[in-house]
Formats: sequence, structure tokens, C-alpha cells
Amino acid sequence: MSDTHNKPTVLIVGAGLGGLMLGALLERQGVLYTILERAAAVKPLGSAMTVGPVLLAIFQQLGIYEDFLAVGKYMTHIKMHNESLQPLRPTDYTPVEEQTGYGFYVVTRPVLYKLILKLVPPPKILFGKKVVSITETDDKVTVRTSDNARYEGDILVGADGAHSTVRHHLYEKLKNKGELPKSDQEDLPFSCTCLVGQTRTLDPEELPLLKEPVCQFLSVMSDDKPYSWATFTTSENKLAFMVVNYLETKTSKAAIESRQEGSKSEEWGPFAAQAMCEETSKFPIPTGNGKMTLGDIYDLTPKEMISKVMLEEKVFDTWYSGRIVLLGDSCHKLNPAGGQGAANAFHDAVALANLLYTLPTNALHDVLQVFEEYHAERHPAAKESFENSQLFSKIMDRGVGGAIALFFVTHTPFWLWKILLGKTVRSRPQIGYIPIIPATGSIPPAVSPSTEKARVVFERLQHQHADSF
Repeated sequence: MSDTHNKPTVLIVGAGLGGLMLGALLERQGVLYTILERAAAVKPLGSAMTVGPVLLAIFQQLGIYEDFLAVGKYMTHIKMHNESLQPLRPTDYTPVEEQTGYGFYVVTRPVLYKLILKLVPPPKILFGKKVVSITETDDKVTVRTSDNARYEGDILVGADGAHSTVRHHLYEKLKNKGELPKSDQEDLPFSCTCLVGQTRTLDPEELPLLKEPVCQFLSVMSDDKPYSWATFTTSENKLAFMVVNYLETKTSKAAIESRQEGSKSEEWGPFAAQAMCEETSKFPIPTGNGKMTLGDIYDLTPKEMISKVMLEEKVFDTWYSGRIVLLGDSCHKLNPAGGQGAANAFHDAVALANLLYTLPTNALHDVLQVFEEYHAERHPAAKESFENSQLFSKIMDRGVGGAIALFFVTHTPFWLWKILLGKTVRSRPQIGYIPIIPATGSIPPAVSPSTEKARVVFERLQHQHADSF
């Protein structure tokens, strides 16, 4: 912290990956914080995700790197196929080890969640806390929840997902003042829906693919259907899966709900997931020597572990106002094809925590200065990740754009592919107030202003502490 040691009190709305990571980082600072989560309990939903060089030094700093390696499955390639299961040129991710000193790993979302959850003391997370009102003064921000509880802090962080209550409050206030950009007044759009899940633990003797020490990331692109699908082997001897349905036109949650009363439950409840399972059950997968279908995978999956989600895509321009700031999906929602959603949420948390560490006072002008620096660092990075994710999503699309993107990926010379990969792993920030992990690999990390700023304060306080003895 700064010389004044005037630490803020922080309220975090949302106990997703981004909110948890921010809590874990504030815990290391000794900052007072509370995480408010509307759900009564965390549900272990979702598929698998890739975690690699842009996060692993942070995991080392937090002391969870070895634990992560124990639950992650090393990944080197994504093996693509057409619907006849003929292999296409795989995408090779092995160059990143020489470039950064780290590899890629596949881990199921619930397992990663539990790993981060261990860093946050249980009393700091309050479940069943649906936010119903937010009020601000120059000095404080106050949150009231549906159980009539009241929470007060110096800063409120909205980490509550794509349909953020905090963002809604923030934007309504700015809109009423005529200060909200037109782009931020538009609905959050999506052009894909997705079925995700993970099987129960399977017997490797019955499915030898699970014995492979390297994750078998197998994807299929339909020849004539608006679908693509993929399966991933995990260290838990499970198969995670993701089935993407490409819609003819873009739409939004609000547009769907306005067309038919009650359609929210019809579109996104368990019946909708089951209907999508039935529609895609005969789709072939390369697993099991090509003799299996998605239906076989669904049969191996507990029904409560399958969910249908919308894949919204948008980067909002307004991330803060007053004492309120947004983080993760609440301010940028990325297509999962690029595998950068969680990484961006974690990077948001690191940048914001670094800057809060340097906060000289809790006065509004100092808080706004921190928020401005946070936005200046993270908004361009989120825009770049958004564009990368759109490119990867086009590879799986069935249109002309998809054909062009697929041709590019499968015909790019390896030397050029290495250069492109190198650009995606340059952003490797670290926590500035924890001893830095020395950089490795041939590509040095890009400079993170928030890391550098926190590092200066950290070293100054270390010297002051040493001089006092």
C-alpha cells in the first residue's frame, strides 16, 4: 500500500473466477473486502478451458502453480476434423514453451474454480446475496441485498457476469445524465448458442484415449450444418465437451424474451439443453476410434452437468464511474473459441489490485485516477482479445468467412504461425506487490504499467521497513 496505509474497503459483486481472483489478490494486501454472490451455492457447471503462459507466472506468485499442474492436462495441439472425421492440419501450440517457458494445460472450469476458491477465506464470500439497490456519495458506496442486508465500502467492483446488475445500475445512472455512449446502450449481442458439460469419471480401460498423457483436444466442423463441436480429455478421466450452434442472425437475450413471454425458461432451462442434446446426438466424434457420437457422450454425462448458454460478444467502453468499476464479463464478453475469457478476467483483477495497492488515499479523485489507469491498460487489451476470439470463432463457422479463416490456419507456414503465437503470449503481467517470478523464454513479457507502478511502491515500503530496524 501507499505511505499512508489508508487501505480501502472493497465490495465485490459476483463470485465467479474474476471476482474470486480479485478477492485472493486483495487478501494478500490485507485489504478489507466482501464478495457478494446472488446464488445460494456454486454449481460445478461448464466445460474445459485452456490455461497457459499468460497466467502461470501469476499462479506461481500465489503459490498454486504446482497444484494447478496436478489438476491440469498438458496440451500441445488442437486436432481438427471434418464431419467425415478426416483430419485437417492440427494447430500446434508447442512453440509457446520456447517463447515463454510455459506450456498450455486443459482444466475443467469447476476444478479451476475450486483452486482459486482456496485462496479466499470462506467468511469473505456471502452467498444468497442478490443486489437490489446501489447508492453512492462522494465518500462511500452502499449496496442493499434482497435479504435486507446493507453493505458499505469505498469501492464497488461489478464482477457479476455478462448480465451484470452493477453495470445495469451504473449505465442507468449515466444514461439519465446523458453521459452513456450510444454503443453501451445497445443490447449484448450473440450469434451462437452453446451446449457445454463434462462426463462422469470414466474407466480408461474402456476409453483408452484417456490414457494419453497429453490432452486430446478433438474438434469437428460440420460440412453442411450450422454446428461445430469438440471434446477434451481431462486429468480427472472425464471428457468435457462443447457444441456450438451458429445462428442465422445476431440476437440478444432481451430480444428473445420480448418475443415470447416466458421464453427465458424455454430457451435456457434444462428442457432446452435436452432438446439440443437430441438434435445433435448423432453427430460423430473422433473419440473411440470414430465409432462414438455426441449422444454416447451425453449418455455418460449426468443431466445436471449439461447446460445451454448464449455466447455473447462485446467489449463495453464504459468501465467505471464514481466509486464503481467493472471487471471480467461485466465489461467484456468474449467468444470462448479464442480461449481468452478467463485470462482477461484474471488480468483485469491483477491490474486493478496492483493499482489499488498504490492508492494514496480513499478520496474520490484518487479512486477515479486508479480507475482511469485501469481502463487505459485493460480496455485496449480486451479489444485485442475480442478480435482474436472472433478470428478463431470464424474458423469454426460454416460461411465464406469460416472457409477463408480455416484455409489460413491450415495453410499458414509454421514460421509465421510461431510469430502469431508469440504475439498472443506477450501479455504476461504479474502481481507487483509479491516477489516477481523471473521471466523465461525467448519473448519477453510486455510492460504492464500497473505491475510496474505497484512494484515501485512495494520496493519503497520494503526499504522503509528495513530502515526502521
